[in-house]
Amino acid sequence: MSNRKVYHVTQNPNGTWKWKAQGGQRASVVTNTKAEAVSKTTGMAKNQGNSQVIIHKTDGKFQEERTYGNDPYPPGG
Repeated sequence: MSNRKVYHVTQNPNGTWKWKAQGGQRASVVTNTKAEAVSKTTGMAKNQGNSQVIIHKTDGKFQEERTYGNDPYPPGG
């Protein structure tokens, strides 16, 4: 099993956006916009290496997944 760090970008009930490590108790960062939360999360994930960012829509449903580092399924060229 992979020890990939997984982070979720979701919206708070008050309209702000957060990113939180999967299984974490508290958000690592809270921002006013989704774009800012995604930017900060992906930047951190790229620097960390073996990580994954899961971005959610405003309703909490899955929107997009981004993996960095050792991608288990890289697309063909």
